[in-house]
Amino acid sequence: MVLLSFDIEEFDMPLEYKGEISFDKQISISQHGLENILNILKKHGAKATFFSTVVFAENSKHLIERLLNEGHELASHTWFHSEFEDKHLKESREKLEELFSTRVTGLRMPRMMPVDEKEVEKAGYSYNSSINPTFLPGRYNNLKVPRTYFKEGNVMQVPASVSPNFRIPLFWLSFHNFPLGIYKKLAADVLKKDKYLNIYFHPWEFSSIKDEAFKLPGFTVKNSGKEMVERFDTFLGWLKEKGHTFGTFQEFQKQIYA
Repeated sequence: MVLLSFDIEEFDMPLEYKGEISFDKQISISQHGLENILNILKKHGAKATFFSTVVFAENSKHLIERLLNEGHELASHTWFHSEFEDKHLKESREKLEELFSTRVTGLRMPRMMPVDEKEVEKAGYSYNSSINPTFLPGRYNNLKVPRTYFKEGNVMQVPASVSPNFRIPLFWLSFHNFPLGIYKKLAADVLKKDKYLNIYFHPWEFSSIKDEAFKLPGFTVKNSGKEMVERFDTFLGWLKEKGHTFGTFQEFQKQIYA
């Protein structure tokens, strides 16, 4: 099973690099990218999980309703993308459920931030996909964390996929910067070894973000926008040709514990 997921959020990454972007533009760029994602998923009949901040969801109700109507899963990316308190775990889950009349059981922390797992369980989540089990300088060192899913208390931990050898991450930056043939080879190795693939992206990757005002480094904008739409479309087509199925995290959980 291929677990496609998207962290749908206000596009505040330029602020990390001392760039300039208005709140309205943060939302509109992500909305445009989300529309592109939903169109590609619909074309390929692929299901996915969308981890949304409450801020993005409140400003994009029509798109959240569309993704739910098309059979995708809504999960929590907490309340804000760049501000967090433990109370946001429960509050964001309840707010998303209230806004969209859907059951929210999963969490992913913004920027894969560490979180108190007892608070996650207390907030009512059954799974958490907030770990990239690799080493990323200046961000995290999770080389001692299991590569594949495991249980912590009553919460299922579903780390992002990394290669069986050397723990090369298959996250969004790899997809943009590796030759597509190399990325496919790594994905095939993970699927063969683990029997599933957990990869994540963001809507703004599918939008035009090559704006000097954003001050984004080249490696974050490479193959973004139109190039990303074409690249992702090709990748999903390849996965389908290989006979792989797509599922939501909730479906994956049911399969694991059936």
